[in-house]
Amino acid sequence: MDICVVALGKIGLPLAVQFAAKGHRVIGADVNARTVAAVNDGVEPFPGEYRLAQLLKESVASGNLKATADTTAAVAASDAVVIVVPLFVDAEGVPDFGWMDAATAAVAKGLKPGTLVSYETTLPVGTTRERWAPMLEAGSGLTAGEDFHLVFSPERVLTGRIFADLRRYPKLVGGIDEASAAAGVAFYEAVLDFDDRDDLPRPNGVWDLGSAEASEMAKLAETTYRDVNIGLANQFAKFAGKQGLDVMKVIEACNSQPYSHIHRPGIAVGGHCIPIYPRMYLWNDPDASVVRAAREANAAMPAYAVDVLAAAYGDLSGANVLVLGAAYRGGVKETAFSGVFPLVESLRARGAVPFVSDPMYTAAELEAEGLPAHRGEAVTAAVVQADHDEYRALSPSDLPGVSVLLDGRRITDPEAWTGHRHIVLGS
Repeated sequence: MDICVVALGKIGLPLAVQFAAKGHRVIGADVNARTVAAVNDGVEPFPGEYRLAQLLKESVASGNLKATADTTAAVAASDAVVIVVPLFVDAEGVPDFGWMDAATAAVAKGLKPGTLVSYETTLPVGTTRERWAPMLEAGSGLTAGEDFHLVFSPERVLTGRIFADLRRYPKLVGGIDEASAAAGVAFYEAVLDFDDRDDLPRPNGVWDLGSAEASEMAKLAETTYRDVNIGLANQFAKFAGKQGLDVMKVIEACNSQPYSHIHRPGIAVGGHCIPIYPRMYLWNDPDASVVRAAREANAAMPAYAVDVLAAAYGDLSGANVLVLGAAYRGGVKETAFSGVFPLVESLRARGAVPFVSDPMYTAAELEAEGLPAHRGEAVTAAVVQADHDEYRALSPSDLPGVSVLLDGRRITDPEAWTGHRHIVLGS
């Protein structure tokens, strides 16, 4: 099968490699010329994805994978098109479709009869049918559901473990009609493998949800659920802190019941899923008061963490404070919507002088992200923002001069900090 993957980012490139590893001929299309050149050289354009470097090298060497900047030509040479172009929302929660509109227009120009088009980028409910179908029809002169198939099939993976997640989680598919859904199911069955799981209500594999809207809703629902759950955990953490309780012991007790699962509290959750997708859901459903309250609670956690630090340290005016971790998640070199940004701003608002370090970033890379990189300045307080494994063994000898450590990720060892103020958020 000939497949085009549009956008070779941290999701799209692993998908292209996965399809090529199954023996299909794949053309990856991307507007970034450097990304295209790197892929054609068999070199991963970004680090951190387990097994990507080796599988990419093998796929290019076999001739099954190549990259191009000409999306329209790539689509014209393909039987199936998978679109993984980023979609963000602004501060008011309004989706910015600019990049996806441009990609869709380029796809439409190369679309030929019989092609399957699958959108994997998380979308507001109704977008596939109401926005993409008319755009594809207008640009191609073809009719969706008659001349070409159209489905929505959300990515359900985490960066750093994409190939494992592709096998572990069911692949959801929703078509704009039955024929599109059948084509989508057949396509994903041909390009993916699945682990056996006896904990699912039906066999692991490709699941047809009945409509594009149901598939769009499923992705927003599972992500929004996580945000609401984390918001609840953060509320528990604040109350437990006031009562002198360890919130994790309470949460572990709750989670011992099979029907209960409460996430861990934390400073903030970043990345493209949270906090973006709950706001996307709110764009569809502005009356969702529970979702809105959870999003506001989670967004307030960096400022709350600074309040906790100030209560232990004292007046932060002029204090040099080191933020440990710029990444939004441990082990991932990415700062998309990371809690580091509001945390730095909250420290500045209290008069502190913040610095940032991260084992995955050089000082120059941090400064390129707009962050105040730590270059050896003396610091007297520190906040753990990302749960990198490197911080598990963190001790006072690693941070001379630090009198207070606030662990916002529950990753450091309290016993290593005997004699110092070691505070775990929510305790």
